[in-house]
Amino acid sequence: MTPNGENLMVILSSPSGVGKTTITKKLQQKYQNLKISISHTTRPPRSNEVDGVDYNFVTKEKFEDLIKKNKFYEYAKIFGNYYGTSKKDVDQTLQTNDVIFDIDWQGTKQLSSFKNLNLIKIYLITDSKAELKKRLLKRDQNTKEEVEKRFKSFDEDVQHWNDYDYILINKNLDICFKQIEQIILNNKSKKFNFFRKAQ
Repeated sequence: MTPNGENLMVILSSPSGVGKTTITKKLQQKYQNLKISISHTTRPPRSNEVDGVDYNFVTKEKFEDLIKKNKFYEYAKIFGNYYGTSKKDVDQTLQTNDVIFDIDWQGTKQLSSFKNLNLIKIYLITDSKAELKKRLLKRDQNTKEEVEKRFKSFDEDVQHWNDYDYILINKNLDICFKQIEQIILNNKSKKFNFFRKAQ
């Protein structure tokens, strides 16, 4: 199958801790035909994560076999683990739905190389590095070493802003959510009924 050119692929990227995963989930809850792309990863699941819902958890060997078979639209190695977007899963979803991606700048670059995809690329940042570090520590999902590693990657991440269509500062989650919602609605074709709100 090939992607339906009418449906959107919305990319949300940001340094770790900025809130893109929370916003992604809020969008899916509000709009029933905006589906989250579920990435494959070699990272072990966290205690609250479900295979096939949060990620497709696979072994390093399985992931590398999928790379060899050209099964990904994009993949990257981040903090020692692979993450990737399955072509088959996305193409099937795009037949009937818009798709939202929670991926980094490496994945965005790779997806941008597919000219037949209808992409909207949005980058989220905090208003300062100090605020980013505070959020990383507050969410309590990582060790202090992992927090430092993610914090240090910020400088590399922000060098890729130019790859995106929109850059938003997530100072207030509700305001940022409304801004992203409006961007998506503005990009949907006027011929269609935008999204159907979830019941």
